[in-house]
Amino acid sequence: MNPSPKIDHDDVLRARTKLLASAGPNRRERVEAYRVLAQVSPTVHLPRLVDALLSLSYEHGLRDSHPLRLALCEEAVAAARTIDRGAPDREKLLFRALLLCHRELYALGRRPEGLAVLAEMVAMERTFDALSGVSALHLWATALAEEGRHAEAADALAERVAAIRPERPDFDTLARLLAEWAATLADAGRADEALAAFEVLVDLDAEEAPDDRGPLACHFYALVRYAELLDGYGHAERAAAARQSALAALTELATVGERTVRSGDPAPFWATLLAWSAADGERLASDGPYPPSGAGPRQWSADVRQRYFDRLVTLREQLNTLAEDPDRHLPESLRLHRVLTVRATVQCEQSTYAFDAQLPELQPLFDEGVELARRLCWHDPDAGSRTLAEVLIDRSTFRTATRRFDAALNDFREALGLRGDDH
Repeated sequence: MNPSPKIDHDDVLRARTKLLASAGPNRRERVEAYRVLAQVSPTVHLPRLVDALLSLSYEHGLRDSHPLRLALCEEAVAAARTIDRGAPDREKLLFRALLLCHRELYALGRRPEGLAVLAEMVAMERTFDALSGVSALHLWATALAEEGRHAEAADALAERVAAIRPERPDFDTLARLLAEWAATLADAGRADEALAAFEVLVDLDAEEAPDDRGPLACHFYALVRYAELLDGYGHAERAAAARQSALAALTELATVGERTVRSGDPAPFWATLLAWSAADGERLASDGPYPPSGAGPRQWSADVRQRYFDRLVTLREQLNTLAEDPDRHLPESLRLHRVLTVRATVQCEQSTYAFDAQLPELQPLFDEGVELARRLCWHDPDAGSRTLAEVLIDRSTFRTATRRFDAALNDFREALGLRGDDH
């Protein structure tokens, strides 16, 4: 057994004096003081040391120094583990320290270690209630999906959905979680479960309590994505019926406007579903993790997010090259243009909390996509008409997000006419 460290009483006196100084200690001084005092009175000062270490990790000068921040977080984890079991807030402090440690490990590219930390946090969350406002299970699911472990991620999200539904979360929280669950089930190849999960999302508006319903625009976006899923799984008649329901929702929006709701942010929800609809054609190279379908960009790991947006410049360069002989490369131009449009939308959504105000900047991209599709339709009516319908539906959802409901309705009706299910 290692002997206890010898306590220097002068150090203890200096530490106490520093904490009691009229000007008050700065963050570094607090850490230095509590490191000393935790040896004298661990019951009182260990929790304060953990808090001081984590607070110091947020110091402005350390924000870009991930190794130093990780060292502080790891010291906080070690200190939290030595707090007596049963002490008030021990688990909350340890959970918080692990959370920040996980983030720094991911920032440094040490993903396996970050996953191991998340696994410990999930085990704690299953044992102790209300450790944090952050769900370790949700973080775990997103991290697994980034690694391509979709079946495990889907099971974790199923557990999360089952845990929060009895708590009657607001529409926005539940809708986003259901969309992510359905997307992960789809990525796992569990088609029937994916459709069933998405049906729960679509049916949220049918709940008995009218105040619990989300924005009608969100219902429209969900129906559009549901129809795409059904088409992808070969359920053409059900997909057509879903589009008719979407048409009814959009007609109501154009006629009477959005309904009053307690929760739900339509624009970010639209961006998330749009990104999911393009996910199959947007997978990054298999040499690294990629964005999880159905999850908003703020949930992605920093390195995944950076790789996703880094390709925007390359996409623009590729499109400029193809534009030198536009009619020859129309199908490829359309494919790349949609990838660019989706990524630009996601970048806009994750970079600002005033997403609604930034939306008009995206309009040229959606308009250019429609023009490219019309040219393809003129050169090749058979192949072009279906492509034009898809691009018009994209622009219809965008126009709905910008509250241009009449224009959105015109696009959607034209798209249904091109698909032949406008009856």
